[in-house]
Amino acid sequence: MKTTEQNNKTVGEFVAEDYRTAKVFEKHGIDFCCGGKIGLSDVCRERGIDPASIQGEIEAVKEEPLERSQNYGAWGLPFLADYIVNTHHGYLNENTRQIAVYANKIAEVHGAHHPEVIEIARIFDQIATDMEAHLREEEEVLFPAIKRIDAARKNNVEPEAADLSAIQECLKKLNQEHDAIGDAVHTIRDLSNWYAIPADVCNTFVVTYQKLKEFEDDLHKHVHLENNILFPKAALL
Repeated sequence: MKTTEQNNKTVGEFVAEDYRTAKVFEKHGIDFCCGGKIGLSDVCRERGIDPASIQGEIEAVKEEPLERSQNYGAWGLPFLADYIVNTHHGYLNENTRQIAVYANKIAEVHGAHHPEVIEIARIFDQIATDMEAHLREEEEVLFPAIKRIDAARKNNVEPEAADLSAIQECLKKLNQEHDAIGDAVHTIRDLSNWYAIPADVCNTFVVTYQKLKEFEDDLHKHVHLENNILFPKAALL
């Protein structure tokens, strides 16, 4: 691909084509999920990064053939939706409330000397509350509508108008919620100084910051799969 064409591609498009490029963007602190709609040339200009240098790094990680297990863009929408539910929704259902408990505990114990954890606990409580409704809408409205439309197309049947309308309404709402949750998680990261562990804290504090970092890492991939792959394909239905 020509250099000009690469510069015009968005960060999200690079990662949608090959998830291994996410490592390059993570290395440079570039958001490829919620902020994935920005062009490579624009993000390089904002951060003072040489476009040729980052393009070299992108090509380096793409030297080996892409395994189908990582080629998310080639997956059918029903399969991708199931993967998101089983992998990322499963992770959130198992961990979100426990992280909220940990965050509130260290706020109680360490808040006097580390006031940032009080705000972190408050923000994460809101994330946990918002996430429940967000996942429910995806699992009960968006993903079933996508599957019904996909099945109709394969059977040469006209999709239901209600399903087409539901997808349109859901995509707008869910994209906005992704932006809000992404901003909240990034605020937590900044408040915690990128999850740096103070010297005077207990093991629960350490575990909480580790879990918050794990939560952010999972969210990046989760939102990337939706914002940059599933949602654009669903919009074309």
